[in-house]
Amino acid sequence: MSLFRINAPRTTALRDGDEIVVAGAQVRMKVNTKARRISLRIDRAGRRVIAVAPSERKLSDAAAFARDRAEWIAKQMASVPDVKPMQPGDMLTVFGNPVRLERAPGRTRLTAANALHPARLIASGEGEVWTRAVLRRLKAEAKAQLTLLTAAHCEALGQPLPPVSVMDAKARWGSCKPAHGREPAAIRYSWRLALCPPSVADYVCAHEAAHLIEANHGPRFWALVHDLVGDHKPHRDWLKRHGGEVHAVGQA
Repeated sequence: MSLFRINAPRTTALRDGDEIVVAGAQVRMKVNTKARRISLRIDRAGRRVIAVAPSERKLSDAAAFARDRAEWIAKQMASVPDVKPMQPGDMLTVFGNPVRLERAPGRTRLTAANALHPARLIASGEGEVWTRAVLRRLKAEAKAQLTLLTAAHCEALGQPLPPVSVMDAKARWGSCKPAHGREPAAIRYSWRLALCPPSVADYVCAHEAAHLIEANHGPRFWALVHDLVGDHKPHRDWLKRHGGEVHAVGQA
């Protein structure tokens, strides 16, 4: 019996986006025409492995490479943080402030800290009903604060503030669609930036605001980011090191 399973029949050639299982881990096949060689990387946020090939016809080689590295994959995935379902009594750090999750009747509310208690996010209901209420409040807080940060960077860049929304994407912390013709600009963020240090969230907002001017990652783009927040590398490094932990929060 084979230890490895391909989602599609074995007679079907692998395509960009297909997944196989190696050492109990999901391995997503990805084509990157700029890649010079086959490679593997750990997507800690998505709790999976990405196998990169320079062309679709090389995806079978990438799959074979992943199987050859099964021991490495198992070791790397063992270090990925376990999921952490939210429960009453948990403490979260929201934009740098400790917040205790609680269950109580009434509307969902976020109370300020005082001499007796930390800030509290209080919601009613049981199980998934309570969890959904907490997530809605966290997303609302994220949208409000990230909009304020984005507005400050847009003002510094001389750009109008586009509509800001939040999502729960696993692959990116933010995205920017610059204005094009009659199509207005728009910026989206992962609500989980609320669980990151404020300076990291601010960096991501600066990053997306800079894309309103430079829709690329060239030298002029990074010069804009540097003007807004200084050295971006510590913030990017933090997201690489701790992104998996942030994405584990609230997962079932």
